[in-house]
Amino acid sequence: MNAILPLYIFISGTILGSFFNVVGLRLPKKIDFTKSRSACPHCSTTLQARDLIPLISFLLSKGKCRHCESRISIAYPIVELSTGILFLSAYMHLGISYPFLGACLLISLAIIVTVGDLKYMIIPDRLLLFFAGMFIIYRFFYPLEPWYVSVLGALTGFGLIMLIIVVSKGGMGGGDMKLFGILGILLGVKMTLLTFFLATIIGTIASLLLLGFKVIGRKDPFPFGPSIMLASIISYLYGNDLLNFYFETFYI
Repeated sequence: MNAILPLYIFISGTILGSFFNVVGLRLPKKIDFTKSRSACPHCSTTLQARDLIPLISFLLSKGKCRHCESRISIAYPIVELSTGILFLSAYMHLGISYPFLGACLLISLAIIVTVGDLKYMIIPDRLLLFFAGMFIIYRFFYPLEPWYVSVLGALTGFGLIMLIIVVSKGGMGGGDMKLFGILGILLGVKMTLLTFFLATIIGTIASLLLLGFKVIGRKDPFPFGPSIMLASIISYLYGNDLLNFYFETFYI
């Protein structure tokens, strides 16, 4: 009986992950994702229900379209599996609670931002406005203490990246700046600063690996959105533990 709820949350995550993948691919290109049905990107055949079962359809079809037998991108099951794992991890850490709901909102934003930024290097304003509203509503019912920490977090996130953009003359994008501002609503000042620190480390490691494997060149642009989102999830779930560990270790 105890395994039913975690399994349900994982499966729900994979289903939502499939939807988030569609949103991430279509929203930056301003393609309607609410009415048009999914189709094979190679032969344009409309996909049926049996083609859209998260993870299972990919495995049963052996990663190929049933109609034209073209290879299906491995990104689809990766996104579905990642979303399921993240939802499950949030539940295991937080249980069914208000913080768990906040984690689900954050993970949802993270998946959509990651898909879109990796594909197009675009973080759509429509997406950010929607989640800004969701975070504000969430913090209205479950505020940080004191409540204005969310406001300061938004100002800190927005202002910090704006400063970097001005000083570096475009070293980061406007989408990253707005994204940090919105994350500040949910995270507050302390966790927003921790997110920036972790994102810098994650982004540096990722870019060095991509350079080492010659996936990108030295002058190629690097999408920073996925690093920001991974860092924000770590900060939201484990930020207090990380900060306590740091201060206990280095400030005895």
